[in-house]
Amino acid sequence: MKNYMTEQIRNIVLMGHSGAGKTTLTEAMLQVAGITKRRGKIEEGNTVSDYDPEEIRRHASINTSILPLEWEEAKLNILDTPGYFDFVGEVKQAVQVADGALIVVSGKSGVEVGTEKAWEYAEEMNLSKMIFVNGMDEETANMGKVLEQLKNKFGKSIAPFQVPIRENEKFVGFVNVVKMEGRRYVDGKVITCDVPEHMSDEVAVVRNMILEAVAETDEELLEKYFNEEPFTLEEIQDALRKGILDGSIVPVLCGSAIYNKGIQVLLHSLVKYMPSLKDHQPTMVVEDITTHEPHQIRCDSSEPLTAFVFKTIVDPYVGRLSLFKVYSGVFKADSNVYNANKDCMERVSQIYMLRGKEQIPVSQLQAGDIGAIAKLQETGTGDTLCVKNRAVLFPAIVFPESLMTMAIMPKKGDEDKLSTGLQRLLEEDLTMRILIDPDTKESLLSGIGEQHLDVIVNKLKAKFKLEVELMPPKVPYRETIKKKVKVQGKHKKQSGGHGQYGDVHMEFEPSGDLEKPYVFEEKIFGGAVPKQYFPAVEKGIQESVRSGILAGYPVVGLKATLVDGSYHPVDSSEMAFKIATSLAFKEGMKKANPVILEPIAAVTVMIPDEYLGDIIGDLNKRRGRILGMHPKNNGQEVVAEVPLAEMFKYATDLRSMTQGRGSYTLKFERYEKVPSDIQLKVIEAKKQEVS
Repeated sequence: MKNYMTEQIRNIVLMGHSGAGKTTLTEAMLQVAGITKRRGKIEEGNTVSDYDPEEIRRHASINTSILPLEWEEAKLNILDTPGYFDFVGEVKQAVQVADGALIVVSGKSGVEVGTEKAWEYAEEMNLSKMIFVNGMDEETANMGKVLEQLKNKFGKSIAPFQVPIRENEKFVGFVNVVKMEGRRYVDGKVITCDVPEHMSDEVAVVRNMILEAVAETDEELLEKYFNEEPFTLEEIQDALRKGILDGSIVPVLCGSAIYNKGIQVLLHSLVKYMPSLKDHQPTMVVEDITTHEPHQIRCDSSEPLTAFVFKTIVDPYVGRLSLFKVYSGVFKADSNVYNANKDCMERVSQIYMLRGKEQIPVSQLQAGDIGAIAKLQETGTGDTLCVKNRAVLFPAIVFPESLMTMAIMPKKGDEDKLSTGLQRLLEEDLTMRILIDPDTKESLLSGIGEQHLDVIVNKLKAKFKLEVELMPPKVPYRETIKKKVKVQGKHKKQSGGHGQYGDVHMEFEPSGDLEKPYVFEEKIFGGAVPKQYFPAVEKGIQESVRSGILAGYPVVGLKATLVDGSYHPVDSSEMAFKIATSLAFKEGMKKANPVILEPIAAVTVMIPDEYLGDIIGDLNKRRGRILGMHPKNNGQEVVAEVPLAEMFKYATDLRSMTQGRGSYTLKFERYEKVPSDIQLKVIEAKKQEVS
């Protein structure tokens, strides 16, 4: 493949609902462009983009793949992304470096949740959009219905470029509404034909949609439209490209990826109408590493080098592969680059162009192009590579918060191997999180959803020969007291020679601060307990609050006051007073009405209006308290407080209740007393765990 200049490069992110046919479409594109001789099939596990063993096993994409191809003197870098919501991190990485978005919609299923999400991601990054209605060969495919759904969901920017021609319930061609010409598929070729007479009314409606969209792009064209003056083909095409670039027009094309129908026209349209880096982002706002002020760079090959690493692939045998996009300058092999995030120089020996898992060596890449480098020492996802005297930082990729959390442990007890494997996977997947719970000592793995966690488990087994199991996390309960008591703790032991003697009178009461384990005071008069033993008494409290008497959970919110006691001039010691204090603690906890506390989370749920009743009902079942509801972003924001114990699988449940349209945030708020019936269950569960 030759070296393409910036204006010849199109970086297109392929998005859509799972099952819409994105990967099949990429196979058709590669075949039509002459890259492959035979179209791969998902069910046979031989597609170019789905090469990971997990993808082959699942018959679905879980990673973003890059598929460069040449068409009409241009280079198209197609970024094929997963449709499943659990792998949204992969989509976010691809969207960050794309200049345009191709959204694939099923001609049978129409607009789905994945379609809405794809549109949302493209809008967030201000990408030009194009829609391809796939599966037009199926009997139940209905272009008219899909167009109506698209218009209702996304507004008047929807501009169909084609109307399918169907004969005997089969998809045999289409009407090019821009040129008002028919096209037929005959023996694998596209042949020009007249517009079928019976379609004139249908085509006229769509044609008017195009003309309205064209008129909206320019005052002169709007005037011509109102005066019923015809537009020239050149005026229409120029206006369409202008509208596509600024987002006011979203063209809709149709075809069948399985039968390679409509693929040539789609490729032509991507080259003709979608932007290069120069078109869509004449300047890029970055942060100057010295002043930390916003700074603009020109996206041009004549400028100093800047590149952004948007994805990392980690292989236990090959090592780390860093995928990057060049924003300015020329990225050359056998060179040194500066990592602005890590403040270090990196040696670049060979650079590659990736096509699926194939690594194609290249000598250089121009601004706007996408490539890969192997075995960089310090560089990770989100890092900026540049020249040191013009160091800048690109904006970080914003990933959704991972809220599906499970405890993870190796089946054979190899903790070090587990830690190493997870750290390697963290390098390529920034949506997973791993931490050690300081209370329960469990290793907690967080991901976007159940499928995401399942993939991580399978990758640990395949890549690192490590079998693990996932379990619901332990809830970090606490214990406290509800009333004030006064007790004595006395430790007296005689065993020949020096004995042991410590005697304390303690008051225990709620401190009112559940964020601190304890507060210690002494109110000793007349030297009943010498000052030298006060630290030992506090040490006794400090050790005792680590384990409460109900279920052994840490104690919080305790105020302990030493008010009296006695000592022996020979037998008293720090150890004796520490033991006496622990005895007083146990007695005091028993008498002071001990209770178990549970963590309460502040939860904010964002949902479309139609799910409001279901969500509130579900939160109530989880013992939640609804604090408020607010209209937001064409939906509702529900604010609630819910016990953390009820929220571990909420990511999956919310997705099920809202067909994937709902999202939520969660953060720890405070501790609260658990209801009596649940306290009994917690105590019983702890007994079973210990036994």
